[in-house]
Amino acid sequence: MPRRRLCVGFGACGGTGFGSLSVVTTPDIITKPSRPVTDDGDHDRYAHYVRKADIVRANVDGVPVVALCGKKWIPNRDPANYPVCPTCKEIKARLAS
Repeated sequence: MPRRRLCVGFGACGGTGFGSLSVVTTPDIITKPSRPVTDDGDHDRYAHYVRKADIVRANVDGVPVVALCGKKWIPNRDPANYPVCPTCKEIKARLAS
């Protein structure tokens, strides 16, 4: 059932003057269902191939990137410390030929 609230004050809830009263109906709060974890975590042990422009955008705006293998994450580690993802390597080899 929608909730109702009473708004009192200058310009409150769209009122035009001080002391105007209006009743506003607001919808019930809907909680977002939790998403199941589908990543087994193996991708975190590898460095992935991603477009350079996407890496720059992720570093500036903090948005996630998507690797060739489909892994989606916000990069925050030095990829030189990890082996290259075999799936990304295979896809890149197919694209290069």
